Amino acid sequence: MLSGPGLFTVLLAAALPLVDFFIVNVALPAIGADLAAGEAVLELVVAGYGVAYAVLLVLGGRLGDLFGRRRLFLGGMAAFGLTSLACGLAPGAWPLVAARVAQGASAAAMLPQVLATIQAATSGPRRAKAMGLYGATAGLSMVAGQILGGVLVAADLWGTGWRAAFLVNVPVVLAGLLLAVRTVPETRSPRPEPVDGPGTALLAVSLLTLLVPLTEGRAASWPLWTWLSLAAFPFAAAAFYAVERRADRRGRTPLVPPSLFALRSFRRGLVLILPFSVGFSGFMFVIAVALQGGAGLGPVAAGLTLAPLAVVFFLVSLAGPRLIARYGTRVVTAGALLQAVGVALMALAVRADWPDLGVVELLPGAAVTGAGQALQLPVVFRIVLSEVPPARAGVGSGVMVTAQQSSLALGVATLGTLFLSLVPGTGMRDALVTTLLVQLAGVVVTGLLSLRLPRTVG
Repeated sequence: MLSGPGLFTVLLAAALPLVDFFIVNVALPAIGADLAAGEAVLELVVAGYGVAYAVLLVLGGRLGDLFGRRRLFLGGMAAFGLTSLACGLAPGAWPLVAARVAQGASAAAMLPQVLATIQAATSGPRRAKAMGLYGATAGLSMVAGQILGGVLVAADLWGTGWRAAFLVNVPVVLAGLLLAVRTVPETRSPRPEPVDGPGTALLAVSLLTLLVPLTEGRAASWPLWTWLSLAAFPFAAAAFYAVERRADRRGRTPLVPPSLFALRSFRRGLVLILPFSVGFSGFMFVIAVALQGGAGLGPVAAGLTLAPLAVVFFLVSLAGPRLIARYGTRVVTAGALLQAVGVALMALAVRADWPDLGVVELLPGAAVTGAGQALQLPVVFRIVLSEVPPARAGVGSGVMVTAQQSSLALGVATLGTLFLSLVPGTGMRDALVTTLLVQLAGVVVTGLLSLRLPRTVG
């Protein structure tokens, strides 16, 4: 069984990759100035991490099932600490990009083991509580990463500047490893399944052909290779599905078993993750750029404008399990409604007060948005994995986190590209308002999709 200290340890590990996905948003201007890096290279600092992370997550879950989740967890966490150190000590822009790719790969080895361990080492109310805490940790980490990045860059600890945003991981990882050795139990699938080589390769190709051109296209002025890559994506995805279905029919074990998608809760939960995560990450990226580049705020002030969102998210998520027990999945619909109101309030504040934006002007919208998000994310995670058998906990966790991470990368690519493309023609204020309205449409879609969820959560 997973003890309280063990749960704390795996949740600490769950926070690290998400914090690092967002921590660079407010550090990018400092990185570009220090390393003389152009916009396209800075995009790779973000995209290299996100793409490597997304591409390898399902494989990380399968390897945990095969070799032991505790072993992969410890190895992935140690690698995450070493690659964070490499990021913090990078002598130039391209070494930083390489270190970020390696950091994303190590996160892909570590994170699937968190959910798989929770699924395999808890049951009943303990599992429901642990999954609720995981969802709260994930949401809070995404906001806290941006706030922490601003504080660390501005603090310039011992003259490290932006490097502190990566170096801070090292002592956290060391503490996590000491705790993990003592508190995290070993679990593995009772019937470990071999790695699906063709499926792994085709999944990687599918995600790369979609995510790389979307994240790099605008900065590179959309050269021919970006369009060819996007055109190849549906063919790569179709080939992946065909290979996985054929392997399943022949009695082999595919990387992503089609039988998982036969589970209604798994399928419908994944569909909800897409618009939620796209909107979340796109908003976080755009607001960081707008507040620093347009409203003239420093990294700390830009980060702290999201503090109300983080505080309310945390407080409401504590009440989430009781609300779910009483109202079931209707809380997801209520959360989407609240988030829609919050995003609309922020759009109105930008329209009325630009460029004099800060914590006070954005507080009502940010607080309501945080409450709405806290009612959605933990519940959706529980829904996705509620019917996944423990023997396939690693695979199910890997697929879910891959969907989340791919959506986070898509959010930065799509909403970020929309915002930056609109700025030259409409100005930053109107570009930000338009982007917020697009996010609002995504929130409405999430709310409508949530009406099809089963009323109770397992």
